[in-house]
Amino acid sequence: MPANTIVDLRSDTVTRPSPGMRRAIAEAEVGDDVLGDDPTVKVLQERLAGLLGKEAALFFPSGTQANQVGILLNSEPGSEAICELNAHVFHYEFAGAAAWSGVQLRQVPTEDGVLTAELARPYIRPESPHLARTSLICAENTHNMAGGKVMPLEVLRGLRELADEHGLPLHLDGARLWNASAATGIPPAEFAAQAETVMVSLSKGLGAPIGSALAGTAGAIDRAWTLRKRLGGGMRQVGILAAAGIYALDHNLPRLCEDHARARRLAEFIDGLAGFRVVPPDTNIVMIVVERDDLAPTDVVGFLEERGVLILATGPRRLRAVTHLDVDDAGIESACAAFEALIEANDG
Repeated sequence: MPANTIVDLRSDTVTRPSPGMRRAIAEAEVGDDVLGDDPTVKVLQERLAGLLGKEAALFFPSGTQANQVGILLNSEPGSEAICELNAHVFHYEFAGAAAWSGVQLRQVPTEDGVLTAELARPYIRPESPHLARTSLICAENTHNMAGGKVMPLEVLRGLRELADEHGLPLHLDGARLWNASAATGIPPAEFAAQAETVMVSLSKGLGAPIGSALAGTAGAIDRAWTLRKRLGGGMRQVGILAAAGIYALDHNLPRLCEDHARARRLAEFIDGLAGFRVVPPDTNIVMIVVERDDLAPTDVVGFLEERGVLILATGPRRLRAVTHLDVDDAGIESACAAFEALIEANDG
């Protein structure tokens, strides 16, 4: 099936650069960024620092690398970092905290993916000669595996207060912080102000082909440059990618609410089908629970794929669909029709 007829809801990372973004890439002014000579990277970093209300920002090839540098900056070997039970830094970064920082992650169970100060407090270790010391709190906003759940600003402020009580830094995995801002109307800088360091992605909802950034104080970002280099993240004429990020901020940041509206449309339709349950999405991620005994998530994935709709199975009874700039209203209606055909094929 031709790519342009496929409705790809597997992730908001599957987007392809638009013609305008490709022109920006082709025309980018570049230099050797390892030598500090790439002007387009400098523009992007300054722009991101401003949007996040931080002194400085550093461009990274991936959010995972930026998150791991954030943990390296804020923790110490042989200590613990607190995170939510299903946090990205725990499940999807290949034990990077243990491998690079010598830190073990202590998971806090929550009902909805929102790590509150009340839930986190009991997991902070008391001073003891027998227990690993807590050195860091990690938050995630929006929360990927909780279905793009927004961590409310007041909850993040509560974590900041808890961190201050114990003299701890706070790192914010804000890969989809742009979506949290779009959903709440709260500027990203207000969320970022609660954390020493914040990571944001340009290659998810904003549609850039590659790139994330870490923002913080000027001193922290100076140290982050060294750590990025040590981890193999030094890049040369990377302005071609930074130009895509600038284009994404200019053109794709303002339209994120369109993705959220389409996610709600898809969620409402599927939730009305017999044997499926959907938690109303805050943003652009739709988590679908398959409650039918006669269907496994993999069966659903295969059926939909035959009809040109791609989604992911993310658990024994769960599916995930993510809206993004490459899926329009017609694509959502195609996905709804494919789910309806699934029901007819199994109940007919």
